[in-house]
Amino acid sequence: MPMAPNKAGRSSLTRFAWLSIAAAVITIGLKAAAYLLTGSVGLLSDALESLVNLVGALMALAMLTIAAQPSDEEHAFGHSKAEYFSSGVEGTLILGAAVGIVAAAVPRLIAPKPLEQIGVGIGVSLAASVINFIVARILLQAARRNNSITLEANSRHLMTDVWTSGGVMVGVGAVILTGWERLDPIVAIVVAANIVWSGFHIVRESVMGLMDTALSSDHQTALKQVLATHMDAESVQYHALRTRQAGARQFISFHVLVPGEWTVQKGHQLLERIEADIRRALPEATLLTHLESLNDPSSWDDVNLDRTD
Repeated sequence: MPMAPNKAGRSSLTRFAWLSIAAAVITIGLKAAAYLLTGSVGLLSDALESLVNLVGALMALAMLTIAAQPSDEEHAFGHSKAEYFSSGVEGTLILGAAVGIVAAAVPRLIAPKPLEQIGVGIGVSLAASVINFIVARILLQAARRNNSITLEANSRHLMTDVWTSGGVMVGVGAVILTGWERLDPIVAIVVAANIVWSGFHIVRESVMGLMDTALSSDHQTALKQVLATHMDAESVQYHALRTRQAGARQFISFHVLVPGEWTVQKGHQLLERIEADIRRALPEATLLTHLESLNDPSSWDDVNLDRTD
């Protein structure tokens, strides 16, 4: 008995991708100006990170558009997994940005150069960071409301940019205080090492999603509590419980075993009650339930994914 969640409004998530694109374009301009004013390799690395943000935001827009499409003959379970491609690309771009930062910093570490117009450069970079922080918070809230891994990855990417900018500004400030010009590329390299972890985490989540990973432990607990309530009340059993997360969608399947003398109507009504309670606990779930007889030995042959005869 399949049950699909209400997906009304998911196409509207693309407006958040457009917001991210606008923020990336603005911050690229601001940070490029900061680099040209100061000559700081740290600020250059910051500008490169914002360029990566723009590519990631464009990818997010494309994948959110695809994910919002309804199911069709070739994609009967919908297109929600497209979001994993976006988050995977975004994580990879973060890792690439880290490599680019190190590549720009190492020559400056070997042959340091004096910084210019530092105060103006830091001010411009700070303005860009404020924009990214505000947009990142908006995207994160939207991601949590809509269970969107694409918006979550985009939000984390922007927060990575914020941390990058903060580290760079600390490095530039340290150069001002100490006069040691090598602090600028050193901080840039430290920032690059820090964002590697963020990129790795995003890529890992994308891979796990594409591998049909089970629902989170919290969702699993909520699901099993609903099932336990009905099993105790009706003196029936369930088995072959399987779950997987696919973008915003959650897929759940299980078998309910009832006394053999029950009518089809009575069994059907039980499944309807169970599904309704699961829908209230997990609104994004798509259910597939199967009714079996407690009195038939063959009912226990399909506990595993591959049935053994």
